[in-house]
Amino acid sequence: MTMLRRIADKPWLWSFVAAFATWLATIAFTGGQGGEQLLTAAFTFATFFVIVGIGQMFVITLGPGNVDLSIPATITLAGSVAMKVADTQDSMILLSLVAALACGLAVGVFNYALILILRIPPIIATLSSSFVVLSTAIAYGRGLRIKPPPMLADFTTAQVAGVPVLAICVAFLAAVMGVVLHRTVYGRSVIAIGQNQRAAALAGIKVERIRFMTYVLSAMLAALCGYLFSGFSGGSSLSMGEQYLLASIAVVVIGGTSVAGGNANLPGLWGAALFLFLVQSMLNTYQLSAGLRYLATGLIIIAVIVLAGGEKARR
Repeated sequence: MTMLRRIADKPWLWSFVAAFATWLATIAFTGGQGGEQLLTAAFTFATFFVIVGIGQMFVITLGPGNVDLSIPATITLAGSVAMKVADTQDSMILLSLVAALACGLAVGVFNYALILILRIPPIIATLSSSFVVLSTAIAYGRGLRIKPPPMLADFTTAQVAGVPVLAICVAFLAAVMGVVLHRTVYGRSVIAIGQNQRAAALAGIKVERIRFMTYVLSAMLAALCGYLFSGFSGGSSLSMGEQYLLASIAVVVIGGTSVAGGNANLPGLWGAALFLFLVQSMLNTYQLSAGLRYLATGLIIIAVIVLAGGEKARR
């Protein structure tokens, strides 16, 4: 009873419960074979979901209407630019990382310029900018798939005792961002704005400055994801960011962050990311048709969100 009560008090724990149950269902079907390999793959791919999920979580925490739909395009642009700058040379790894982050910075500034100067709602502004960003990526990369530097590829695929090195690094990043969210003026300002933007402004918080920083943070994390995923997947491609549009929002919601704003649950991102990958793996293992996989995925996600119960909007 005590454990159930703790789970009820912490909605984000449901994402881990769901991930574990999905893993058990998968290995039960295979007779216990491939369980460790499945977990390794889950942590590997969950890593990329967590990176973009952190940025999206900060944006959504700002309150209703705040969401970054330019993440897939930013991933594509940053990956394309970084791989072209690196040109398969290990000596260019650092410079290519800087180039990728610079792309993220530029996209974040552009997104918020549309929001602030043109007074466009964030969901429309970031969706509109995504077309511009993706067009830039197409024009710059010309659809070419340039291989990553060997050292970058080795780093993104390396493992220690079956645990991806990249997952360990991103776990550290998530811990740092947790401190930023709950222990810094910036993080507390994000939460305060999400709870009540007017009250936050009256309390002296520079609302527009915080929102600007948050959209830039989201774009730069998306750029980092594009850089690392290019190394992991053997190069950049124009479709590399497609899966992260809904996934970046899903991991935030399933992870226990309130879509009403003002309440963020960073640990839940890991459970949600693992859950999303394991659900797809389970349905593929069951060899369901494409239509049934989509239907089952939607129903399972809805069930987890209902069980988690999200907190009511704070006013």
